[in-house]
Amino acid sequence: MKFISILLAVFLLVIQAQLWLGKGSLPRSAQLREELAKAQAANEQARVRNAQIEAELRDLREGLEMVEEKARNELGMIKPDEIYVQVHH
Repeated sequence: MKFISILLAVFLLVIQAQLWLGKGSLPRSAQLREELAKAQAANEQARVRNAQIEAELRDLREGLEMVEEKARNELGMIKPDEIYVQVHH
């Protein structure tokens, strides 16, 4: 009976050691959770910045297209490799 008690105590110590010192220990889990939270925050900041850059790029493209269209229609401007043809109804 004493042997079983000692064996159970040893198993308990081994389990506790793994819980506190092993690969999946509580301190390591807490550290990984903290690293994950930091990475998620950085990802969210990057997503926000990417959305801003995409919006700016879209505005620039649309703005240039509007300028080009206005120059073509109102000023009769053409690109160097184009031929301007005007059709009257």
